[in-house]
Amino acid sequence: MPLREKQARDAAQDTPPGILADHQIRDLAGVSGMIAPFVEKQQRAGNISYGLSSYGYDARCSDEFMIFTNVDNAVVDPKNFSQQSFVERKTDVCVIPPNSFVLTRTVEYFRIPEDVLVICLGKSTYARCGLIVNVTPLEPGWEGHVTLEISNTTPLPAKVYANEGVAQFLFFKGSSPCEVSYADRAGKYMGQRGVTLPKL
Repeated sequence: MPLREKQARDAAQDTPPGILADHQIRDLAGVSGMIAPFVEKQQRAGNISYGLSSYGYDARCSDEFMIFTNVDNAVVDPKNFSQQSFVERKTDVCVIPPNSFVLTRTVEYFRIPEDVLVICLGKSTYARCGLIVNVTPLEPGWEGHVTLEISNTTPLPAKVYANEGVAQFLFFKGSSPCEVSYADRAGKYMGQRGVTLPKL
């Protein structure tokens, strides 16, 4: 193992519990591929910002969107969710209908260490426009593209921009690795790629 990678790994193991800072996130991205592709510095010029921040990472949404529509008057059932409730689009700008939502995914693929828990928060730029980003925590040992749900709470159509920042991820190191990780229990969303619908 190259010296720099060994030093970064050892530093990560010696890190006390708490929220990870930019240099610690960078070290984990380099050693374990925790975030790929990884952008080491916030990118802003004409974009909704993305990349490494002081105590987190602003991820981008991809150009793959599944827009919710109720043309068939279906009932939303998390135990039997119909893909017919969505219209699929591959586009640089997605327009979410009023009082509806869209599913998309992060550009980045995440590999979460077994002693780290990740929390997602929507970016304030979208929140100030009435767009709410929701994602459950990324559990220790999980990996995959993150499926994001973006709700348009306004009575007007609203735009979401692909390949730009959509949500910030905060990384919390636990006091020790968990006994049973998401990978150990073969979680149903392990290794997901692309936009993933609810599974039972």
